[in-house]
Amino acid sequence: MEPLKHECGVAMIRLLKPLEYYQEKYGTWMYGLNKLYLLMEKQHNRGQEGAGLACVKLQANPGEEYMFRERALGSGAITEIFGTVQNHFKDLTEEELHDAEYAKQCLPFAGELYMGHLRYSTTGKSGLSYVHPFLRRNNWRAKNLALCGNFNLTNVDEIFADITAAGQHPRKYADTYIMLEQVGHRLDREVERLYTECKEEGREGMDITQAIEERIDLANVLRTSSPTWDGGYVICGLTGSGECFAVRDPWGIRPGFWYMDEEIMVLASERPVIQTALNVPADSIHELLPGQAILLNKKGEMRLEQINAAKQPVQACSFERIYFSRGSDVDIYRERKTLGEKLVEPILKAIDNDVAHTVFSFIPNTAEVAFYGLLEGFDNYLNELKVKRIEALGHRASHQELEEILSQRIRSEKVAIKDIKLRTFIAEGNTRNDLAAHVYDITYGSLMPYRDNLVIIDDSIVRGTTLKQSIISILDRLHPKKIVIVSSSPQVRYPDYYGIDMASMEQFIAFKAAIALLEERDLQSVIGEAYRKSKAQLGKPKEEMVNYVKEIYAPFTDQEIAAKMVELLTPAGTQAKVEIVYQTLEGLHEACPHHEGDWYFSGDYPTPGGVKLVNQAFINYVEQEYKF
Repeated sequence: MEPLKHECGVAMIRLLKPLEYYQEKYGTWMYGLNKLYLLMEKQHNRGQEGAGLACVKLQANPGEEYMFRERALGSGAITEIFGTVQNHFKDLTEEELHDAEYAKQCLPFAGELYMGHLRYSTTGKSGLSYVHPFLRRNNWRAKNLALCGNFNLTNVDEIFADITAAGQHPRKYADTYIMLEQVGHRLDREVERLYTECKEEGREGMDITQAIEERIDLANVLRTSSPTWDGGYVICGLTGSGECFAVRDPWGIRPGFWYMDEEIMVLASERPVIQTALNVPADSIHELLPGQAILLNKKGEMRLEQINAAKQPVQACSFERIYFSRGSDVDIYRERKTLGEKLVEPILKAIDNDVAHTVFSFIPNTAEVAFYGLLEGFDNYLNELKVKRIEALGHRASHQELEEILSQRIRSEKVAIKDIKLRTFIAEGNTRNDLAAHVYDITYGSLMPYRDNLVIIDDSIVRGTTLKQSIISILDRLHPKKIVIVSSSPQVRYPDYYGIDMASMEQFIAFKAAIALLEERDLQSVIGEAYRKSKAQLGKPKEEMVNYVKEIYAPFTDQEIAAKMVELLTPAGTQAKVEIVYQTLEGLHEACPHHEGDWYFSGDYPTPGGVKLVNQAFINYVEQEYKF
């Protein structure tokens, strides 16, 4: 409903055969480049503010470029960067274009290693200099590093202090630059360690270089650079000498999947994009495990290494399942349907069991799969009802009696339509609000005015602005007796610090509702006490901190908070009665049993950094709004 931005998607490819092989088998040496384009385009949902790609050639001669990068900003960045790459080939003859040997020797981006990135800025920092991949250059091939990631670190300040105290000087105060410096520094040390080892063996010149590139161990680099990272991440890297890696955070917060056969190794943020790009079954694709890295050396030999011990319990992000990841994944599709199915009982209560006078619909587009699950749940409910009614007849039913019972149907319509993307170029407030009210349109005649309830499902309600500015008002034009807004996820109560753009307290409608209830019931002391407790622990190590923001919600039931949300979000003049129904935390965990990361709903952050930042966000809010 209110689009959330997500911190990025990644794609990585390692070709395991010479370029001539792909030219002969697939008719083009650009096989890897084309697959990277597909992987990135199929993950367009994960980032539309910028995109970048990097490429490494394995067989470049001294004096020839072997590492290439292209980046662009904007929603058309993928098209732009691949268009720029293709421009290098537009003046080639047909013979040159299909000559893999010529490509290897003369053409940029004709390599064996590729890495792609899609970016959404969730930290307020934007511009081309913040678009991945990031490069760290050096005259030693093995010391050149390209890095990109789907990540957000919570402890940038601590890491920055550590590495600057050790003498490093990062170019910018941003987690990506700091991570690049950390990994790059450890890569330098690894190369220097091997250089000393080779010198002691009596090696000289190019013999040393070749030995270093054959022996370099990126697992050492990752083990010495990543333990301090507090956050969710999948980080990918390429070196100029042909090594590549991807490593996942030990809590399993951010996702990564890989596939490998005799021709190619592929890694991406989502499983179905690999299935689609390579036409392979889901069970041949593996998930990168928490704390694990996949590493390929210069020869293309792969190994999996446990870089950091997996944390228990694993806290894989449930929002990936509810909202961000593509619903075409076999497991995600099933989970989203289950989320919808589990809402039957509370909806029945909201409509007083009057299914006959209720129309079911959804907010396009991400709630559509949950809607199918909801319909399935109501079909099952109705079938049970029909059986009971038939059994209750107590005699051989007449044709008319059976027909009347069996004709009961669940009424579903496409009521809400996502219309044009209205531009906000008009600055005047009232006009802007009027435009915002028309982001969604409705299907007129889709329900009986003043008689039918309207149940409409969405995947999440975070800020509530679209509900207030557009959806409730536009749905009310159909004159339903009651509008029931259904969220397939629980109430979003806490900020995320691992890559989703919800980092301040005051933007959450659930938080606003809880604060309003505290003030309404003369319980402001709860706010003051939670503030004092949060403030008192500022000097403690983050590992000892407690999330005292939970105390803001503690005096109220979920239903009380939902009812207050309705008051805050229902526009003046709305004729229909409005109710909001939420998924429960238990329902979420039952639907998504392997993705227990629920901190935005429960406040149970998987890392100490998350607890530290939520307390700081609450302190900032209180000091801005109150005087304690």
